[in-house]
Amino acid sequence: MSFDNLCKLLSEKHPERFASWVLGTEQTSVKVLKTELSIEPIRADYVTFLQLEGRILHLEFQTKLESTPPLPLRMLDYWVRLYRLYRLPITQVVVLLLPPAPGTVIETVFSVETTRHEYRVIQMWLENPESFLNDPALLPLAPLAATTQPQGLLQRVVEKVNQLEPRQRPEISAYTQILAGLKYNQDLIRQLFREGIMRESVIYQEILAEGEQRGREEGRKTEGQLLILRLLTRRVGELPQEVRSRIENLSLEQLENLGEALLDFQAIADLESWFSTLE
Repeated sequence: MSFDNLCKLLSEKHPERFASWVLGTEQTSVKVLKTELSIEPIRADYVTFLQLEGRILHLEFQTKLESTPPLPLRMLDYWVRLYRLYRLPITQVVVLLLPPAPGTVIETVFSVETTRHEYRVIQMWLENPESFLNDPALLPLAPLAATTQPQGLLQRVVEKVNQLEPRQRPEISAYTQILAGLKYNQDLIRQLFREGIMRESVIYQEILAEGEQRGREEGRKTEGQLLILRLLTRRVGELPQEVRSRIENLSLEQLENLGEALLDFQAIADLESWFSTLE
């Protein structure tokens, strides 16, 4: 999944929170609209269209400014198509995830003779990180926000991830690590997130604690297996049935050890190597 497409996914999972952030006012009634426009050749792969009360919000996520057709023309094209379809005012916001090369002009206007069209650009590297750190829905964007101490910001992000509810934490942690990869070294990301998990006695221990409260040993083991399978699938891709069966036969202690180790996995071979240590 591309970085742009991940932001699209997040904005459609949490439309009220994203709309509230970009508009600066609380939005409580937001509907996600389809992202395929009827007139070819444009297909809005990395944009989100949200219907508010009496307005359409068009969000576009970009890692870089260069595109074909150029961004200003594309924004005008989207505006015309959206207005033709919905006949509502349209607010267009481009969220630029990374700064362009020094000296690059960040355009916010399409202008040719008497035609002029404006849109907003949010520059993530200038955004206050506090609004992202204090909102689980926006937390994955926090590593890209403004800071004079990048590693310190990433450490704060890890702390916020570890404070999330156990059922929220794995998914948001995965999204946050992916977007952090735009700005930070992968080894640093893995190190900080692994240390943060260890300080919290690993994600898996939270699941076990919930199971203990319910007093069902088998229930704890089943939840642990499901969590490990989900995290591994995100890490290394679809798992063969043979590998799934081996995980289902692990003891609680072995599942815990696997939960601590999987942050270092990049491919199925890493998992096979870990299994070899049990033999």
